[in-house]
Amino acid sequence: MPRLTTLLSALALLVAGLVLTVPAAHAVDYDCADFDTQAQAQQYLTPGDPHRLDADGDGIACDSLPCPCSSGTPKPASSPASSKGRTLREWARIVRVVDGDTVVVRLGNGSQRYVRLMGINAPEVTGAGQCYGDAATAVLRGMLPARTRVRLVSDPTQARVDRYGRLLRYVSKKKLDVDRRMVFVGAAKVYVYANKPFKRVGSYRSAQSSAQQGDRGLWRYC
Repeated sequence: MPRLTTLLSALALLVAGLVLTVPAAHAVDYDCADFDTQAQAQQYLTPGDPHRLDADGDGIACDSLPCPCSSGTPKPASSPASSKGRTLREWARIVRVVDGDTVVVRLGNGSQRYVRLMGINAPEVTGAGQCYGDAATAVLRGMLPARTRVRLVSDPTQARVDRYGRLLRYVSKKKLDVDRRMVFVGAAKVYVYANKPFKRVGSYRSAQSSAQQGDRGLWRYC
């Protein structure tokens, strides 16, 4: 019996030693909701991504969080794990409409981001404003009142964020492609950045032709 007691004591000490030697990095499971900015999350992106902060494998942690941001160390575009060819999809709630092609949303992690609607350009409302700017804003507000649940979808042929830090996304409400609808009703025009067509450009151009032929929106008043 004394030998058995000694053996059990030794085993207990061994188990305790193993518990104490577990690396601290794995003792806490972080997620994007634990950070206020993307730069903060980037500091916890370690090899193997044990906290699953880099969902799209582009080397940038929690890229839906607001800046300050870190450029990270993105993998080469030729790498199978790179962001090329990947499409990001996430649900959000509309906070407010800024103008005819920009909205503020609340993401699932609670953060707020500006979103620039992909593939379109609406008349400006800032400064002196442009013809049909206020009307285009009103049209988008009518489609996307506050708290509307929307689906945000990136385009793998385009950047995910513009130079102002806004997310570049197609915005849909149920089955409605809001970006295309803005073009169809004549509240915006098709916009191709740097002569690099986006994936839905054909459909959007058809919508624009329909608006022109129907003399709708800015095509009538501007």
